[in-house]
Amino acid sequence: MSRLDRIPWSLELHTLARRHGARVAVDTGQATLTFAQLNGYAHALATRLLADGVRAGTCVGIYLPNGIAAVWADYGVTIAGACMVHLNAAYTRDEIEWGMRLAPMTHIVTDRANAAAVQGLGARVVLCEDIEPLADPAELPAVDAAAWGRIIFSSGTTGKPKALVYDQGRRWLAAVMLRAVLPMTPGPGSRVLLMTPYVHGASMQARAWLDYGGTAVLLNGVQVDQVQAQLQAGADAIFAPPTVLAKLAAALPGRHFPRVRCMFTGTQTLTPALYAKARALFGPCVRVTYGKSENVNPITVLDPEAAEAVYAQPAEQQGACLGWPAPGVEVRIGPGDEIHLRSQHMYIGHVDQDGFHPPDADGWHRTGDLGRIDGQGRLWLLGRMADVIKSGGYKIYPDEIEAVLAGLEDCGDICVAALPSDYWGEVIVAVAERAGPGWARRAGERVRELARYKHPRAHIEVAALPRNPQGKISRRAVRDMVLEQYRLQDGPYPAVVPR
Repeated sequence: MSRLDRIPWSLELHTLARRHGARVAVDTGQATLTFAQLNGYAHALATRLLADGVRAGTCVGIYLPNGIAAVWADYGVTIAGACMVHLNAAYTRDEIEWGMRLAPMTHIVTDRANAAAVQGLGARVVLCEDIEPLADPAELPAVDAAAWGRIIFSSGTTGKPKALVYDQGRRWLAAVMLRAVLPMTPGPGSRVLLMTPYVHGASMQARAWLDYGGTAVLLNGVQVDQVQAQLQAGADAIFAPPTVLAKLAAALPGRHFPRVRCMFTGTQTLTPALYAKARALFGPCVRVTYGKSENVNPITVLDPEAAEAVYAQPAEQQGACLGWPAPGVEVRIGPGDEIHLRSQHMYIGHVDQDGFHPPDADGWHRTGDLGRIDGQGRLWLLGRMADVIKSGGYKIYPDEIEAVLAGLEDCGDICVAALPSDYWGEVIVAVAERAGPGWARRAGERVRELARYKHPRAHIEVAALPRNPQGKISRRAVRDMVLEQYRLQDGPYPAVVPR
């Protein structure tokens, strides 16, 4: 595949504004942004950054919650040719400082409400309130495809976050490929409902809709009343990772929204129990994808029809089906059952405390995920290599146990973790948040379908499970939290007792 030399980001946005000027590009439920306004604000920000000395590959941070400004700031930094550094609005001051260490930013775009968190870090703070939209902006030059274009921070579940770098060409190609595998073609009047942080997957999904003249409905988190209102008003697609989906299913029991044509999900394993809840809410329109920060969607795709067939089968096969590789993506299973990926739109390397590191010379990314490929060529996810529990000589995947426990009544999320044991190697524990009376008994009944060595040895209740800024539960943090409050009585019949 040949590589583009220049990416005409500014021209693309001008074209959208000319085609769809007065149509609504973004709707937050309280405010709207037309395509013409998006073009005016984005070019005003880009002009400001260029006048301030920003050049191709210059790192510029965006520290904004979901909202109108988050969208036009994203476009503005992009069309300026800068390297956009996504700073989750949930980041602490320490996390922002770590991001600045890995990717020194000359500017950080934020608003007055969040400015204090980024003051004094060495970057020039640009307030959204100070940007006046241009009525008739000039087209800016195309940007160098080889220049750094986007930095995403890894989740940090196995150590300090790394800065994952994409060049402008791979950003553009990833957007094209995402549009190419959509199960439906959006258009004017088509609305996609988004509520996860814009700095992550929501921004790519929004751009896919905007590129077709559709509308991105962008909520600031899972606000159930607003979600319900937007679904009733006619959103025809929704992006809901399993964590979001579980909240909606719990808050909207018995509701059904037949106008939704596709429910996109990914980032975490979709259990059979949660699939059933998604189907009850939206019908057989659930689409599963596999994505990594090092190789953004699309990697593999399980379309709604195929998902319906997979989840209709008894849960006899180990793991979660993620579907077939997307065009241009290679997937293989390496030593130790690790999933390896290679594609034209994957990252160009990462930055850690020791500097920049390109991918391996062969171009394959070792994901740290365990998987297998079935006879139909579909990828199945078994879990994380770092999460595999070794107890009594057995290799145990905690995701398999969590899938059986998912959806347990009168209980929040459940995380399966392991405590170090001299006798067993590791001892399995199940940790539940917001658990009601009798949950341990019900959990015990659920796991009877699993081999005895996979049964948790203890059931622990907590007010909330520790999560990273992306909302993912950190298994290592769960283990540490348990060890702070409990100790293991080791031996052939281990027990966990309060300290």
